[in-house]
Amino acid sequence: MQRHRFDSTGRDVPIIGQGTWYLEEGDPAAAIAGRRDEVFLVTKVLPQHASATGTIAACERSLSRLRTDRIDCYLLHWRGPHRLADTIAGFEELRRDGKILSWGVSNFDARDLKEALAIAGEGRIACNQVLYHLEERAIEHAVLPWCERHGVAVTAYSPFGHGRFPGLRSAGGRVLAKVAAAHGATQRQVALAFLTRRPSLFAIPKASSVTHAVENAAAGEVRLTAAEIDVIDNAFPLRSTPASLPML
Repeated sequence: MQRHRFDSTGRDVPIIGQGTWYLEEGDPAAAIAGRRDEVFLVTKVLPQHASATGTIAACERSLSRLRTDRIDCYLLHWRGPHRLADTIAGFEELRRDGKILSWGVSNFDARDLKEALAIAGEGRIACNQVLYHLEERAIEHAVLPWCERHGVAVTAYSPFGHGRFPGLRSAGGRVLAKVAAAHGATQRQVALAFLTRRPSLFAIPKASSVTHAVENAAAGEVRLTAAEIDVIDNAFPLRSTPASLPML
């Protein structure tokens, strides 16, 4: 599995992680029980809880549910009713207390990121977790370049597009199949390899079975050539800049 530096954290993290959206049922700590030190654990605070004190309280509830003493990276899920300065104040208190090791944001466009940077300063924002898949590449207009300039890791959620993954009936799907055959890989592994093709990029596909988790993880070994990246880029072209950053 390839690893990239998770920018301001100084940690080298696998480029393919495990998403958990809609996997809330059952024991939330079972997957990391007995192996906490092997895991780079990321969770979020909902915007309605993200006052300075609310952020701290929400984090403490997460620590209890996850049966751990620290979170590696704690994110604001999206902008909400509370002042960003207050949320960041809560993050910084948690970081000083060792309850989180770093913090970041999710669904932030370039304007939001600039505001967060003005409040926190360089080197504090560890991550921006955003919607990113082959048919939704809006972050490449402004968000990805901004994050790369300021040392912010970019994590793709829903990298398979919420059930809209291109099949063989589409031209793009056939391109993926051809590249996959050259690598002895699956089309989904090729998609993940494309979405993590730059050092700043990570992806967190959801997997509800061991088989799918293993398949996703193996994408971290697929190394696309520049020519293959160009072919995929042309098959799934970047559309015009949207009015707002997509979230679904």
